[in-house]
Amino acid sequence: MSRSPTSCETMAQLRMEIDALDDALIEMLVRRTGYVDRAVTLKRREGLPPRTTGRVAEVIAHVRERAEAQGLDTDLAETLWTALIDWGIAREAHSMGVKEDAIPPRT
Repeated sequence: MSRSPTSCETMAQLRMEIDALDDALIEMLVRRTGYVDRAVTLKRREGLPPRTTGRVAEVIAHVRERAEAQGLDTDLAETLWTALIDWGIAREAHSMGVKEDAIPPRT
């Protein structure tokens, strides 16, 4: 049941749509976390640290471009993705048992 915002006639309908979007966002974040977890194995194998500054900058630039193209506030997009990226890097570092900028031992 997907309605456009302008077709919602009541706050109950609007809230139902927002709740559905929130559920979809959670599902996507769970899926994204699976990729973050897989990165631990691949970064160890390839000798990469949890934080690769160039890649972080590349992702943020791409997100800002996509946000602007779709009319989303670019600062909001950057803030959200920075939080996601920082969380993922911290998760990787913890799993690897290294600091965020340290190269883990290869496995």
